[in-house]
Amino acid sequence: MAKEDYYSILGISRNAKDSDIKKAYRRLARKTHPDVNPGDKAAEDRFKRIQEAYDVLSDHNKRAIYDQYGFYSESIKDQAGSGARGPGDGTAWGFDFSGMDAGAGEQSSFRDIFSEIFGGGRPFRASREARPEKGEDLEHHLNISFDESIRGLETRLTVNRAEICAACGGSGKDGSRGQTTCPTCKGSGQEVRSHGIMRFSSACRTCGGSGHVGSACPNCRGSGKMLRPETITVRIPPGVDTGYRMRVPGKGSIGRSCGLPGDLYLIITVRPHKFFRRQGSDILVTVPITVTEAALGTKIEVPTTSGKTLLRIPPGTQSGQKFRLRGKGVPSLRGEGMGNQIVEVRVVVPRVADERSKEILRELARLNPEDPRGSMGQG
Repeated sequence: MAKEDYYSILGISRNAKDSDIKKAYRRLARKTHPDVNPGDKAAEDRFKRIQEAYDVLSDHNKRAIYDQYGFYSESIKDQAGSGARGPGDGTAWGFDFSGMDAGAGEQSSFRDIFSEIFGGGRPFRASREARPEKGEDLEHHLNISFDESIRGLETRLTVNRAEICAACGGSGKDGSRGQTTCPTCKGSGQEVRSHGIMRFSSACRTCGGSGHVGSACPNCRGSGKMLRPETITVRIPPGVDTGYRMRVPGKGSIGRSCGLPGDLYLIITVRPHKFFRRQGSDILVTVPITVTEAALGTKIEVPTTSGKTLLRIPPGTQSGQKFRLRGKGVPSLRGEGMGNQIVEVRVVVPRVADERSKEILRELARLNPEDPRGSMGQG
């Protein structure tokens, strides 16, 4: 008979759902497990009580009896047809998980619980076949032009992907020479390992979980996979830049034991443009203008990624002055509109060779006296 209320042990209410019971048990088991608290007798005792409480409350029949009588005895357990084991039956407090599934329906087995807690969240499954695993991701470097990065493009490329070996069907075994029972796992496909008072099973490392060993497939040399080129069509979205990683789902290598294929990642490199530069979502360009255009003002044609457009240069424009062309930049990959094009003008001073031109410039200086360096002499 339990001396402590099972609901109090797990810290849950009496109307707790199955998911709440499981969640509370996992949380407490993580804290009190003997491997986490080596040499702590109190933690070990606490862990045993937590397991005992979960053993009863996670089983609908046992929980109903406990709720009715306020305790759960071995005699009632026998009447309920329970196959659970405890101390004194030759196991380490039931941690040898054979035969300890907690029933049908939505009830989880102890092996699933402890595999999730201590084995990375992947439930244990005894199988004579190796568990399928997702395949390897691949990378492919793609070099595109500046204009293609702005407009986007559709292109075809060839990648070498690992696919299932047709000769052995992905098993990696030579079927023509026959297979023998694996000497390590004796055909079960599983290896049992001890970790403290716990025992865990995993795919046999000798046979890979198949339960049999033999000659490797001569085509794939036992890997179960063969490299084959495949030509695919990909669509590069507008607005990509150097270093952009684009995922193409399912175009990586096939997984072990015919698992799902990995993904293909395209690594984009954008070739430099002869006069455009990129700064975030903006495009920068430097345009030369004459002294006359800068002084008197004018309209000039400037290049953009979508063709030429007119830009008004106001009178008295200085070299290095910048103008904005709205919506002429880079399209956003997140659909947030377009950037701008920033036009920086550079005043080009003419080389004067004839005396007439020199005289005109001297006359211009007399009519418009300026001292652009005057402020530099002030302290």
